[in-house]
Amino acid sequence: MVNVHGATFFGASLVGLVDAGIHKIPLSHKPITIDDLQSMNRSVTLRVDASSGSTTGIVINNYQDAQYFGQIMVGSPPQAMNVVYDTGSSNLWVSNIKPSFFSKHSYYQHDKSSTYVANGTEFKIEYGSGPVAGFYSSDTVQIGDYKVPEYTFAEVNDVSGLGPHGLSYAMGKFDGICGMGWDDISVDGVTTPLRSLVNSGELDANVFAFFLGSNGAAGELVIGGVDSAHYEGDFNYLPVQDIVEGKTGYWEVTMDDVQINGQSVVSTSKGIVDSGTSLIAVPSADMKTIANLLGASTLLPIPPFNSEYTIPCDAEAPSIDVMLGGQVYQLEKADYVIDSSGQCLFGMTGLDIPAPAGPLMILGDVFMRAHYVKFDVDNKRVGFAKIKKDFVV
Repeated sequence: MVNVHGATFFGASLVGLVDAGIHKIPLSHKPITIDDLQSMNRSVTLRVDASSGSTTGIVINNYQDAQYFGQIMVGSPPQAMNVVYDTGSSNLWVSNIKPSFFSKHSYYQHDKSSTYVANGTEFKIEYGSGPVAGFYSSDTVQIGDYKVPEYTFAEVNDVSGLGPHGLSYAMGKFDGICGMGWDDISVDGVTTPLRSLVNSGELDANVFAFFLGSNGAAGELVIGGVDSAHYEGDFNYLPVQDIVEGKTGYWEVTMDDVQINGQSVVSTSKGIVDSGTSLIAVPSADMKTIANLLGASTLLPIPPFNSEYTIPCDAEAPSIDVMLGGQVYQLEKADYVIDSSGQCLFGMTGLDIPAPAGPLMILGDVFMRAHYVKFDVDNKRVGFAKIKKDFVV
């Protein structure tokens, strides 16, 4: 996952949605930049024991400083923090690190909460560059207008895995991660935030939907329904697939194909819809094919920067067609090129996930900004609809 810009307001009423069981969380956005890429953590999203096929650890995605965040409340009285709402992980953690002069983060102070209950069990998620670690606690957590009492989450005091020496965390605007993935990838089997919302029985429907704003604009996460102001037409649904046999973790769907000018360019049919990954990630060999077709070149010739690409801002480039459930979800150049002060970043990157979970494609924020996406828990499916891009939150 990854992260962000500007203030958000928690628990705002939803214009046009009068039912008490549907609420929205405003999402702020910090667009990714070339400088961000040169300092961010590169880590594999999923770690799987290849011999047994079992999930052994969860990594919270790739770019830690260029994504969407919204507020969450923890404790009594409530303490507000910005979190990445991440469909690619399934735990809630918030920082308890006091901010320094160089890092202006909010942090959870359990001694100021009357509903805090100590746990103390170690919490740890491994990154390629190091750990994010802390310990478990229990307190009242509020997501949108929904309060979950006695919820077990992690207080994090080691963020060294978020980029070199924790640089991505220091640079970022987020204070934690709220995983919106499935139960089987929850570290230590802790009840997920999503499952807690479902178990509360307070949602009108056990669904949520993302509208991701473009060019630094705000977005919205709607919980308990969808917002018709953000899309038009009907949803096209695809069933959620297991990440490995018997394990449901990510919002993974089967892709029909990915094409450029009618040519298939991706060698896998597995696609993960992940709000916690800024770019679209494809296997490295496929990335080279796509870059050649679009005239993109590597950011730098050395690892890890040779997996990221720039593209001439004035280049005439064709659309990328992602085919899902018999429908074509088109990405025009304006969708997959990110202008960073006159340099244009190509919104795709090479990333190799080993079998049995991979190889796979990650449909991150670049894809989700171009399409309205609904996540349906009860029916275990993902829905895609035509987005209204000119909508202003």
